[in-house]
This record gives sequence, C-alpha cells and structure tokens, in this order.
Amino acid sequence: MEELKKIITLLSQFPGIGRKTAERIAFFILKMDEGKVKELSSAIVLWRQLVKPCPLCFNITTRERCEICEDPKRERDTLCVVEDASDLYAIENTHSYKGLYFVLGGVIKDEGTKRALRLKELEERVKRDKIKEVIIATNPTTEGELTALHLAKLLKPFGVKLTRIARGIPFGAHLELADSITISQALEGRKEI
Repeated sequence: MEELKKIITLLSQFPGIGRKTAERIAFFILKMDEGKVKELSSAIVLWRQLVKPCPLCFNITTRERCEICEDPKRERDTLCVVEDASDLYAIENTHSYKGLYFVLGGVIKDEGTKRALRLKELEERVKRDKIKEVIIATNPTTEGELTALHLAKLLKPFGVKLTRIARGIPFGAHLELADSITISQALEGRKEI
C-alpha cells in the first residue's frame, strides 16, 4: 500500500486538508470511474501547463490577459492590491468589488521577500493607468500589516487615495469569543448606519 500512502501524503500537503481528509479523498478517488480519474488528472496537468500570470495584474490566466483586466465594465481607476491570486478570488466571490486588481506576490517578511515583491510594477501601474484609489487588501497578519504600511509609504507620493480593508468580527460570530485585537479593529473600522 505504498501507493496509497504516497497519495495521502501528497493530498495532505494541500491547504486545509489534514491526513484524515486526505485519506477520505484518496478512497473517494479509488471509487471513481477510471475515466473520471483520468479526466481529473489530465485537467490538472493541462491547467498547470497553460496557466501564467496576467501581464497587467499578475492574476492567473490561460489567456493573453485575465478576464478581469479585459472586462470593460470594471472601474479602471480603482486598484485592489492583494498578496496572492487566491485572495483576489476570495474578494471576487463576494461580487461586491468592481475595480481592478494587482497581485503583489506575497508579503514582506525580510529584505529578501521585499525585493521579490512586484513593487516597481505596482508603482508603474499606478502612474500609467491614472489610478485614483488603491485599496490595500493584505491579510491581517504581522507581515500583512508591515506590507500595508510599506505600500502606503511607497504610494503616498503619487497622490492616490489609499484605503485599507476593514477588519473585525466575522458575520455570525459572538463578541465573547473574539480576541481583544479583533474587537479593537472592529471598533476602529466601524461605519455609520
């Protein structure tokens, strides 16, 4: 059963999938029709071969430019900066943001990671496309906050409106279960009703 162990080990490397879930997926695959298994594996291999970064926003795409950058209905003067393409898709799934994006490629952890970020490309995009507002949507982690502060300092000279996504209590949560930092940020990010 070395093959099964290998499949479980590989599946458990996916985010959010522990060993038990990996085992369940492995046994589910075993029960699948062989044609469906081949279709799934071929689709993964093909997608991985075709996917590339969009030259404008660095979202993932299989086309010349991503669908968001090509969409003429998007607000062209608002740019939401995210860490990774997965964050972009999380925002898109809300169907509430209608502007454009820029995928930074990570967060600042040290000087090496700072140099690896697409900071020059972001500056060029803000200048070239006459962006009026930059929404900084890095994750609410220490590195995300450090990156947000650096981006604000970097983009301030361009005269753009700089905003940060609000943080706070998630919908359906109870205040007594939230930590003090989350409650504090929820109070700071409050808006008039």
